[in-house]
Amino acid sequence: MQLRTQRLTVRPFRADDLGDLFEIFGDAETMRNCEPAYDLEKTRDFLEKFCIGRNGALAAELTDTRKVIGYILFNALEAGVYEIGWFFNRGYWRQGYAYESCAAVLQFAFGEMHLHKVMAEAIDAEKSVRLMEKLGMRREGIQRSHTRDNDGNWVDLYRYGLLESDWENARC
Repeated sequence: MQLRTQRLTVRPFRADDLGDLFEIFGDAETMRNCEPAYDLEKTRDFLEKFCIGRNGALAAELTDTRKVIGYILFNALEAGVYEIGWFFNRGYWRQGYAYESCAAVLQFAFGEMHLHKVMAEAIDAEKSVRLMEKLGMRREGIQRSHTRDNDGNWVDLYRYGLLESDWENARC
């Protein structure tokens, strides 16, 4: 799969994306709502085994410079149901790249793959929830004090989903 948007190419990860992916996963602020920042070796292992080996994620690459600025989780949970998620290089936040790339992935998911559902979850009640809603996803629940954040505090987990029928109705 390779998708093009106005500014991005969304494509499978390659081994030579390690440096750009480490800029994302090695940044503590970027990883604040997920897990502690990765070191280079953990990033390499994750890239090789999950991103490439399992084809579980996509790279969001600036078309002009070919720099990977985003990681997009796009992983099958079961037949017809995928999970989507995202991490973007902090130097590119608040410029619409996450929305642009994830909207393209959803277009492909429903328009080409004919998936039944795409779901997402986050502990970030602000930025991530706003993006999920902007993408047309609907809140399916909040699991109260369900998981711990990087500081060890119990936090809520927000779950969102988008059905193929929701996506089709939004296009009309």
